[in-house]
Amino acid sequence: MAETHLTATRIVEGVWEGVLTGAEVAPEISVSHLDTAVDGATVTPDPSHPGQFLVRVPVPVELLSEGTQTFVITEADSGERLASFTVVMGQPLDEDIRAELALLRAELDMLKRAFRRHCVETM
Repeated sequence: MAETHLTATRIVEGVWEGVLTGAEVAPEISVSHLDTAVDGATVTPDPSHPGQFLVRVPVPVELLSEGTQTFVITEADSGERLASFTVVMGQPLDEDIRAELALLRAELDMLKRAFRRHCVETM
């Protein structure tokens, strides 16, 4: 999936939605929150736009709590990061750096897993 691009469109009724372009077939995606898999994500062809796919990620209520919650969407086979989204609950904060920090932590965890997998495969 060399030139895929996932664009966020909205969050409505607890479901994050986006449009995936650049893939010939619907890829399998995985979603994680705090290094734990989140189930229920779907990728379906967009009937009004051939070559595009609609991505829907239901946000589980049990994962929402005070503070910043970051979800990372990756292509399941390659581990390529396609997108991420952050939900902030509680006190409104101006220019909240915690969202950026949570995203950096999630990306670091993803890099650590990829590095460990690389080390195992090359030994």
